[in-house]
Amino acid sequence: MRVVVIGAGNVATHLSVAIASLADMEIIQVYSHTEIHAQVLATRLQCDYTADLSHIRNDADIYLFALKDQALESVICSIPSNNGLWLHTSGSMPISVFSGFTERYGVLYPLQTFSKSREITFEGIPLFIECYRKEDKELLEGLARRLSGNVCELSSEKRRSLHLAAVFACNFTNHIYALAEEILQKEGLSRDYLFPLIDETASKIHEMPAREAQTGPAIRYDENIINKHLAMLADDSAVQTLYRLLSQSIHNKQQ
Repeated sequence: MRVVVIGAGNVATHLSVAIASLADMEIIQVYSHTEIHAQVLATRLQCDYTADLSHIRNDADIYLFALKDQALESVICSIPSNNGLWLHTSGSMPISVFSGFTERYGVLYPLQTFSKSREITFEGIPLFIECYRKEDKELLEGLARRLSGNVCELSSEKRRSLHLAAVFACNFTNHIYALAEEILQKEGLSRDYLFPLIDETASKIHEMPAREAQTGPAIRYDENIINKHLAMLADDSAVQTLYRLLSQSIHNKQQ
């Protein structure tokens, strides 16, 4: 089965490498608007590449759109219709983004954080699928189950909510880690000190609701500690405001 990968970022890289490792699956081309990015991924996959949408091959079985949301619609409308199954990987874009451009389309959304510098296995990654035509569902589900043992069919509306939750659980949390690292760096302290705390916090929510796992001064709104922390953040009003809002939110949710 031939696959064209449209995109060369983190998701495109990991997903295309995983697909290429499957028997009877072949990545035949990579597209990126940045030619060097397309070339790097294509070299890894040992396939053709292009930075010109008009040069995208029309003989593939699957077209995998792994692009930023803001680029997805413009790229879709620039590709001539063909007989392949068009799939996007976005958590927040509806399946209907393909409507009017092709008759065969769906979604293959991996719920995971990807970085090119880290190897990752798809075996346990939740894959959420959605298909426009019943005739194509078997193909999409078959591909998803070959990649992961954790596959679920999900509507665009529910996938959008899942993506929102994932932003809070992953992206926002990681940003908080980065802010914590900055605080430590200013005092010449190692971020390694935080790892046991971070690991235990993540481990606890496998066993109890996150609300029950919450600890810290914000639960009881200990103004003595909170005000001291706010004073320490006086040189960064944005982080100070974030600390205040998060503390208030934690306290309110515990009521």
